[in-house]
Amino acid sequence: MADTALMPIPGMIDPVPTPREVTPREDGRVDLIGLPKKAIAALFEAAGLDAKAAKLRAKQVFHWLYHRGVTDFEAMTDIAKTMRPWLAERFVIGRPDVVLAQHSSDGTRKWLLRTADNHEFEMVFIPDADRGTLCVSSQVGCTLNCRFCHTGTMRLVRNLTPGEIVGQVMLARDELGEWPRGGGTMAGLDDVEDEDGGGYSPDGRLLTNIVMMGMGEPLYNFDHVRDALKIVMDGDGLALSKRRITLSTSGVVPMMARAGEEIGVNLAVSLHAVSKDVRDEIVPINRKYGLEELLQACADYPGASNARRITFEYVMLKDKNDSDADARELVRLIKQYKLPAKVNLIPFNPWPGAIYECSTPERIRRFSEIVFEAGISAPVRTPRGRDIDAACGQLKTAAQKMSRAELDRLAEEKQAALG
Repeated sequence: MADTALMPIPGMIDPVPTPREVTPREDGRVDLIGLPKKAIAALFEAAGLDAKAAKLRAKQVFHWLYHRGVTDFEAMTDIAKTMRPWLAERFVIGRPDVVLAQHSSDGTRKWLLRTADNHEFEMVFIPDADRGTLCVSSQVGCTLNCRFCHTGTMRLVRNLTPGEIVGQVMLARDELGEWPRGGGTMAGLDDVEDEDGGGYSPDGRLLTNIVMMGMGEPLYNFDHVRDALKIVMDGDGLALSKRRITLSTSGVVPMMARAGEEIGVNLAVSLHAVSKDVRDEIVPINRKYGLEELLQACADYPGASNARRITFEYVMLKDKNDSDADARELVRLIKQYKLPAKVNLIPFNPWPGAIYECSTPERIRRFSEIVFEAGISAPVRTPRGRDIDAACGQLKTAAQKMSRAELDRLAEEKQAALG
């Protein structure tokens, strides 16, 4: 298919959250992934079913798509055999194309994915002892230009569609073998131990949490992120609790209240500095929506409480934002705005061309102690996936340096290995 033009951006730090329509398939079929039950029913009715039958079939298909994870209509055993070819002629159950899959020595996995119109983006799975977190992208590229972030050096191409966002979760479940089999047991649980270093949750799943912290600014793709997460949270489908989903923003203040009201998931804010001058430098959106405005929006965020604290992400940059005075100012701001908050301290992950260095372990420890002593949780995040460039701030693939022939060869080798 023809390449998509770059998304028009009227200003360097305030892009229009342009809606993105689904790229039509060459065969004319419609991909159902990313669609809610009502939309699927409307498609079925438009294709010739009466309203009652369309509603019933949509409910059945929705269950098979999102609860069972099937990719073939023939597997939908409670749908009449004569109906299955009718569905297959008109519709398809898609997944993002995998260009490259990497597996870190610490169990972290990173996938380079490709859209139908040939744009690439990434997702990362991070296993821990008590959870497995999928880091999901919302855009191809990014426009915020945060100076410590490798992804920020990419130009913004376009927003991902709801199907491309939900498709990441579907693909991760595929790769982890986490769809129910037969009587409801989870695939991969029988006589298989987790080789990634992450333990199974009580319901038998490795993928327990989602963070919208991949490529892009989720609140500049609000409608599609909201629609995708509603499908992820739907009790008849993927059924992931909103308490296990976190949306991260660099501070798109006008959209934060809507996120709380219309999505209702946990909020994380990329803070990274406590003064105007420093935050203007490293998080340029601060020039439009300043610290005071951002923190007030956090104070007003619907649902925030001591039980559902706002997370402040704070990357530790040597001699830039890591002094004792910075730590004390962070505490002062959190208390001034009476924020139910915790602070994630993130050791900076250097990348070629980066202009910053990581704070020393001693400096990070002292910064954490000052915040902790004030009664605010401030754990230091353990860097994960560094050997595959999957660590925080590094979602810009080294595969860009590889030729198309090399990527195609890797894809062929993977396919051959699978069978």
